[in-house]
Amino acid sequence: MRFNILTKIFTLLIVLLGMTGAVVSAATVEEKRQAIREATQETLNEVYSVQPKARDAVANAAGYAAFAITDVKVVFLGGGGGKGMSVNNRTGQEIFMKTSDVQVGFGLGIKKYKVLFVFGTEKAFADFADSGWEFGGQATVAATDSVSGDSLQGAVSVAPDVWMYQLTDKGLEASITVRGIRYFKDNDLN
Repeated sequence: MRFNILTKIFTLLIVLLGMTGAVVSAATVEEKRQAIREATQETLNEVYSVQPKARDAVANAAGYAAFAITDVKVVFLGGGGGKGMSVNNRTGQEIFMKTSDVQVGFGLGIKKYKVLFVFGTEKAFADFADSGWEFGGQATVAATDSVSGDSLQGAVSVAPDVWMYQLTDKGLEASITVRGIRYFKDNDLN
């Protein structure tokens, strides 16, 4: 009985997310790009307000990527997705991207969060922007690096020369679990 009710709630949440996507898809390609640009700037501003030294880290990086993500979790299954973009600081090139994730574990609810990646090298940026990423497991916390000192305070090292800030409605997260998440180019917007 209880499982049946939870299944119905999960189905309703999936339908509501689908309807939201249908409404968003009514916009033109340029309107979608502009909405992502605005969301990216909002993510940057929020990270800067919580961690002011992140502004220097982003400005001095090879590039960055920002995403707004929504996850839904009902009992043992969950998933979500979002949109964002990566920006090459040297050329100014924008690459519009998507993200999707799958979760297995106990929980119930909807979580909205924002992610900002900072790429220390052109190679790290190109690997992400050109090929996308898939994460599994858990990222290890590394608040600073020996090169940039405290400019990456509050960030988590997720790969060589790549740091990530993650914001929830409660602020900057100290620990970040990244499991079953995929970042990839949005072919419809590029």
